[in-house]
Amino acid sequence: MEYTIETMKNSDWEQVAAIYLAGIQTGIATFQTKIPSWEAWDESHVESCRLVARSNDQIHGWAAISPTSSRCVYAGVGEVSIYIDAACRGMGIGQALLNQLVKCSEENGYWTLQAGVLRENEASRALHVKCGFKELGIREKLGKMPTGKWHDVVFLERRSQRVGQE
Repeated sequence: MEYTIETMKNSDWEQVAAIYLAGIQTGIATFQTKIPSWEAWDESHVESCRLVARSNDQIHGWAAISPTSSRCVYAGVGEVSIYIDAACRGMGIGQALLNQLVKCSEENGYWTLQAGVLRENEASRALHVKCGFKELGIREKLGKMPTGKWHDVVFLERRSQRVGQE
């Protein structure tokens, strides 16, 4: 499959939201239970680090960064979100998106990227490790789903070798 990695546009939201919803419905991608409005999502994600994998007008996956804190000392630390359309998993799109997000983050002054992945989401954990993230630890029973099931979260981090080295 041929695709390009591009900057996410506002007009991509409908497809991005559909992929996000499919991830929510797996029960192992996020503690979110519903899709936020575009305005809420837009406000909570860094504008300079939002990417999509696209073939023509079809979005196959997306990745973005959220700030981890409003404190200035954490200005270069971001939280990664990445979601791939179920029909496109295993095709290298996730790796291409995450590698490009790392590059984009460094171009925008990020020295650390972090991710919290539900322990059961082995594919996401493997993807992050393949892209240079290290598993730092497990936060046990960090979140409880509406079903009543508790989930452990694996905390992953990637330190830039280019930014924040002074």
